[in-house]
Amino acid sequence: MSVLSGLKPERVFYYFEEICKIPRGSFHTEKISSYLVEFAKVHGLEYRQDESGNVVIKKTASKGYEDAPAVILQGHCDMVCEKKPGYAHDFEKDGLELAVEGDLLSARGTTLGGDDGIAVAYALAVLEDDSLKHPSLEVVITTDEEVGMLGAMALDTSDLKGTYMLNIDSEEEGKLWISCAGGLSAVCEIPVEYRETQGVRYEVMIEGLAGGHSGAEIDKIRANAIKLLGRFLFELSGQVEFFLTELAGGQKDNAIPRSARAVFLADACAEKEIAEAAAEFGKNLRAEYSGTDDGISVNVRTEGETEGSALTMSAQQKVLFFLMQFPYGVQKMSGEIAGLVETSVNPGILCMDGNACRMTASLRSSVGSAKKALSMQIQYLTEFLGGSYTPEGAYPAWEYRKDSALREIMADTYEDMFGERPEIKAIHAGLECGIFYEKIPNLDCVSFGPSMSGIHTTEETLSISSTERMWKYLLKVLENIR
Repeated sequence: MSVLSGLKPERVFYYFEEICKIPRGSFHTEKISSYLVEFAKVHGLEYRQDESGNVVIKKTASKGYEDAPAVILQGHCDMVCEKKPGYAHDFEKDGLELAVEGDLLSARGTTLGGDDGIAVAYALAVLEDDSLKHPSLEVVITTDEEVGMLGAMALDTSDLKGTYMLNIDSEEEGKLWISCAGGLSAVCEIPVEYRETQGVRYEVMIEGLAGGHSGAEIDKIRANAIKLLGRFLFELSGQVEFFLTELAGGQKDNAIPRSARAVFLADACAEKEIAEAAAEFGKNLRAEYSGTDDGISVNVRTEGETEGSALTMSAQQKVLFFLMQFPYGVQKMSGEIAGLVETSVNPGILCMDGNACRMTASLRSSVGSAKKALSMQIQYLTEFLGGSYTPEGAYPAWEYRKDSALREIMADTYEDMFGERPEIKAIHAGLECGIFYEKIPNLDCVSFGPSMSGIHTTEETLSISSTERMWKYLLKVLENIR
């Protein structure tokens, strides 16, 4: 039985529910890409699908709009896959379990994927409705946006005729985004060596953090579990001798890590001191992050005497130095746009596997030279410790366009419909607009969308009423492009 039956707009929520049945995590978008192709075939629409799974679907202009500028409707079909600890869900096989509570739509135990499933649902609802007034449309749905915008980077845009682009990948109703940061993923590997040792096995878990989007929510100064784990281990090393065997934290470099764990061996007589250190550390963190991460917990579990491989002392010191010195958070605010983060970094994935300690971080900046400098800083730190550094998935910033006819149409339409001017903003998060702006000469683009919260976390919600308002707004904008 449909969970979203009766919600308005009906066809938007119909398609949203349909795509939520399809596993579509980043790097696993084959099924949703095929679904889009089948949709185009059923509706007799021109389409193409490339090797990356990107899908372009075209629809001719409605009567009276033949001479209007072509419009690109753009979003991405992949989602960030996060689930609550212990929740039984396989993102490669299972659909989402949707839930409605008042005005909010969510998924039980997992991320919802409103970012950016709502763009796909809007686009399909527009494409199927022949009663709408609109210019010729080019719906561009990309893959693997959440892991470096790989689909958009690979897309051939030479056949696109659109001069206006509506990117439906923003999360705040009433705001039009007109610029975004560029970025890259920094992949660091620190070589480590092991030795055989023995002792009581201790597992430290830091969890209960708020997390969030590493771009849009980096200015909220939330705690990063990986950084806190490094800090705890460094402080503990001054009190107790221990030998690290495991490190892990985070799942996505573009999500602020909500939990991290370490396993080490130490003497049995140190159990009380380690437990007291964890309790004191947790107490201090809750005070430091009061109002942003009130639920932080630091717990220690022991599993008895054992023996096995642990880091050598020199390797352990290198790893702790690396974790302590690795930058996190806002590095610089914009000097031109009030309240805009210019440059930031988020260490998002930590693991110790084989002969290396690996960290993947998301770097963002709206200034190219600042992004380069931060990348070089992390490279220097990594290579100073004998490690290797690889920047991956670099994408360009979307530069502010002083004269934008589309922005004026969208602002005027919003004011006519809702009685106030929308807020025109730049965003620190990366958007695919930068890639399309670089590929398509003179492209005029604006990003908008319905209100969402907690994206990239298991607390993600989509406002139902906002979805309806922004649907009506989208249709009116298309009608007003003449």
